Amino acid sequence: MSYRDNTKKVKIGDVTIGGGSDIAIQSMTNTPTEDVAATVAQILELEKAGCQIVRSTVPNIEAARAFAEIKKQIHIPLVADIHFDHRMAIAAMENGADKIRINPGNIGGDEGLRDVVKCAMERNIPIRVGVNSGSLEKELVERYSGVTAEGLVESALKKCAKIEEMGYDQLVISIKSSDVMMCVKAHELIVQKTDHPLHVGITEAGTIKSGNIKSAVGLGLILGQGIGDTVRVSLTGAPVEEIYTAKLILKTLGLKKGGVEIVSCPTCGRTKIDIISLATQVENMVQGYDLDIKVAVMGCAVNGPGEAKEADLGIAGGIGEGLLIRKGEVIKKVPEAQLLDTLRAELDRLAGK
Repeated sequence: MSYRDNTKKVKIGDVTIGGGSDIAIQSMTNTPTEDVAATVAQILELEKAGCQIVRSTVPNIEAARAFAEIKKQIHIPLVADIHFDHRMAIAAMENGADKIRINPGNIGGDEGLRDVVKCAMERNIPIRVGVNSGSLEKELVERYSGVTAEGLVESALKKCAKIEEMGYDQLVISIKSSDVMMCVKAHELIVQKTDHPLHVGITEAGTIKSGNIKSAVGLGLILGQGIGDTVRVSLTGAPVEEIYTAKLILKTLGLKKGGVEIVSCPTCGRTKIDIISLATQVENMVQGYDLDIKVAVMGCAVNGPGEAKEADLGIAGGIGEGLLIRKGEVIKKVPEAQLLDTLRAELDRLAGK
């Protein structure tokens, strides 16, 4: 069963999530939002990598006002990340925010929340209700004897109910934890109790190395059950790395088409070229191609063609030379130094460049 087919549709700018829509990939800028030039430059880089929704923090009125200028220069929906001050949420919406992310429990009490909901309702701007394990209410921590999946779910549903009682239902729910299995369980529980679309991710996942592993495991378990309408991979690193990881997770799960998939051999004693460096260079190079193909990078000219036969393109290295392979057939032998450029030329041909 795919829960995402049955969630409500919510429109964020010109991107629709929920109701069986494609899973949208998100990231968050790490520049000072009020630095318009730096923020726009980062968003344009994210767009190029495949980001479909971007979020920026709004800690002050200068950041809120910057939204108006940022919006003029980007091409994807812009979400305002709000903490503590409901006035910043209203200011961000007045300056063009396509969605706001709030924790209704720390935004200035019911009166402040009511003002935010009123503004969102007037402009038909969705609200993402965010609950993190690190900010779970003391009452729920005590009731469940600690931070638990059940507590996260109850907190999120109560916050949504409060907004719904104010007459608004354009909501997206986010329940995140750095504890992977707690996060998985929370999502399994909440889909039984709501049809609001879900923003999924493993919060504070860590560095690119550890964060990629935790995100792949957690998001794989969640998304693989048909849960989740939009996704962010949270990494301690350049935001663009989050996009590459999210795309690969979705493609691996069969939830996204397009993008070059790399397969490479793990190296062995037969390897006569620097396959580790070559595979890394190929992985970086293919980011610039919008092709739905598989590329194999093999370190052995003996077994390379056979191992790469399921790939659309492949390269394999020998002693001072390399092979260009198409669908398992060797189509060209070139000096090792020309192997990368030869592959690039073949990718350019396929891309019509």
